[in-house]
Amino acid sequence: MGTVALAVTDGMLHFELSVAYEVFGAAPDGVAVPWYDVAVCGPDAVRVGRFRLEPDHGLDRLQHADTVIVPAWADVDEDPPADLVDAVRAAHEAGARVASLCTGAFVLAAAGLLDGKRATTHWAHTGALAARRPEVEVDPDVLYVDNGSVLTSAGKAAALDLCLHLVRLDHGSSIANAVARRLVVPPHRAGGQAQFVAAPVPARDDHPLAALFPWVVERLDHPLTVEDLARQARISSRTLGRHFRAATGTTPLQWLLTQRIRRAQELLETTDDSVDSIAAATGMGTATTLRRHFNRTVGVPPDTYRRTFRSRSRPHPDATARAATAPLPRSNDSGRRRSPS
Repeated sequence: MGTVALAVTDGMLHFELSVAYEVFGAAPDGVAVPWYDVAVCGPDAVRVGRFRLEPDHGLDRLQHADTVIVPAWADVDEDPPADLVDAVRAAHEAGARVASLCTGAFVLAAAGLLDGKRATTHWAHTGALAARRPEVEVDPDVLYVDNGSVLTSAGKAAALDLCLHLVRLDHGSSIANAVARRLVVPPHRAGGQAQFVAAPVPARDDHPLAALFPWVVERLDHPLTVEDLARQARISSRTLGRHFRAATGTTPLQWLLTQRIRRAQELLETTDDSVDSIAAATGMGTATTLRRHFNRTVGVPPDTYRRTFRSRSRPHPDATARAATAPLPRSNDSGRRRSPS
């Protein structure tokens, strides 16, 4: 999978840097596939939060990386160092895939990599990013944005979501799920999910939706309706909609469609089943319906997705990790501020 270069300098935060190193630093146990070569790149020794870090290479090494990760930038009112900005820009011009975690988006913006593109950052700083770089389409309501060679994430846990998304692009769902299992986190939260939910689901077994999500995921081949979900949860359809919005930031039907699309992606990646069979297995009914929703959501037809995925990611024949099917939801202040990321 080539080199993943972590771009570090004074003034960055340690959490997102640690997340990226944990995801890309070593393959999960039992996964015998070519893994990433991680390089920590920066100017001499740097301070990352409360820690002192000695990079392996200088920033010039970014130009030779396949993927460049820019962790969170602590003070969004301060311009990032020019040498970091220049190195990130040069890496992208050399063909690297560049991803920012949380307020690392301010570095990408300073490098001009987000001009004319949709991007996100920590919800508390989306307003500052939009004001500083009006040429960037800042979306405050998503976990991450994938523009192909340029990707941005929201803060904290969303940085992990984006890193797992990159592993999934490179290696497929099974390997990404194996990494997630090692980290004891959900296998996949798609970029379009809301990054900030005002009233998250309480961690209680008696919450109305506590048992509903796994019940639905086990029955994706059934023609479920909102009424079916409400009946299973033993609440009204209106109450169900309110709880769903609070828990996921979306509606029951949109969430259900997302689960069906993600299951279809897994089946396209891991089986030779026909599109008709996958349509039945995901509750889409017909291949025509699956193709319509899949193309609208993912951007390509199912057959094209399967060909592209298999040509880009061919698991090693000795790979043994096989993840169990899991729910995969679907692809703002003045003064000096410290990033809450």
